[in-house]
Amino acid sequence: MKSNFKLARCLLPAVFLLVGCKKDTVPQPQAQSAPATTNPAPAPAAPAATDTTAETTAKLAGAAWALKQDEIKNDPNGQWAIQASASSTYNDAQGTAAWSANQVTGPPNVEKYADDGKAWAPKTPDSGIEWIDLKYPKPVHATEVRVRESCGSGAVIKVEVFDEQGTAHTAWAGNDPTTDLNYLIVKFPKSSYKTDRVKVTLATNVVPGWNEIDAVQLVGTDQ
Repeated sequence: MKSNFKLARCLLPAVFLLVGCKKDTVPQPQAQSAPATTNPAPAPAAPAATDTTAETTAKLAGAAWALKQDEIKNDPNGQWAIQASASSTYNDAQGTAAWSANQVTGPPNVEKYADDGKAWAPKTPDSGIEWIDLKYPKPVHATEVRVRESCGSGAVIKVEVFDEQGTAHTAWAGNDPTTDLNYLIVKFPKSSYKTDRVKVTLATNVVPGWNEIDAVQLVGTDQ
């Protein structure tokens, strides 16, 4: 199992994220004192504070997130990787060991944003360029790649697909906006060639701590 230091470095960005996104409580305006009278009428009682609206909003957001995750997982035009290799793996993991490249094959199975052996992790954190290379069951004319990030999200800098001659085509390159347990969704015009290979490159120094990927879905059609 990884050290507590590794887990802490993974969770630290999430802690900062939560602090940064938390809104300060807006102070309520103070009631103005009524002019003094001989027999002043009692002030109306302020309505009891409630966070029902906030709770409802949070539940709706959670439900929307779950529905989107389920939609992606069961997309009939999507397929999950069946083979994987990586630039490095934590503890030089091989085969189906925790944090190995093969942890990215198959559908997503990491349930919480955290350091998890069911995802791939590179050998060291913050070291710079790392990548994972994936093969899929059948070649398709691709339209989309979905990268499910599960720890230290936001470090992906490039997504490539390969044609049947093995030539790489950059589907996307830029600043990864992903936060928490979620997908980086890369959409592009349908490829004129068929592809069954995707490579995802990270700059692990961009987001401090351990950067982990749970699964990568290739979306496309035969025609």
